[in-house]
Amino acid sequence: MVKYIAMRIRGTVDVPGDVEATLNLLRLRRKFAAVILEKNQVNMGMLHKAKDYISFGEIDQETFKQLLLKRAKKEGEKPLEIAGKAIEEFIQKFWDNKAKFSDLKIKPFFRLHPPIGGFKKSTRLSAPKGLLGYQGEKINLLVKKML
Repeated sequence: MVKYIAMRIRGTVDVPGDVEATLNLLRLRRKFAAVILEKNQVNMGMLHKAKDYISFGEIDQETFKQLLLKRAKKEGEKPLEIAGKAIEEFIQKFWDNKAKFSDLKIKPFFRLHPPIGGFKKSTRLSAPKGLLGYQGEKINLLVKKML
């Protein structure tokens, strides 16, 4: 199953009301927040509505594993503590839609840092000249820079 990662790149100033409501539904309330979504018609519609404020694309399992190990937080802002085999099993079940974040009691969003080395493209333009909108597989490089 294809999983998408969406992250908010632009801030909260001067965002139209309908786009702000969509970002809240996606749990992207802060700059540099990220969520993992399934590919379905509803999620794709919300992503395209907020494309001028977010960057999204297909995430691979290796990047997802690094994201879980480095940025997943339990309730109370406690870091995720999980062994090697258990994380691999969870990732495989999550990819097959048999597990959820609530099974590990972690928050459904991730807070990321600004990218190490800065943005290489504009944060004001959409793809292919900028970072906003659909990025495809290139989103994995951006996520790794933001861990």
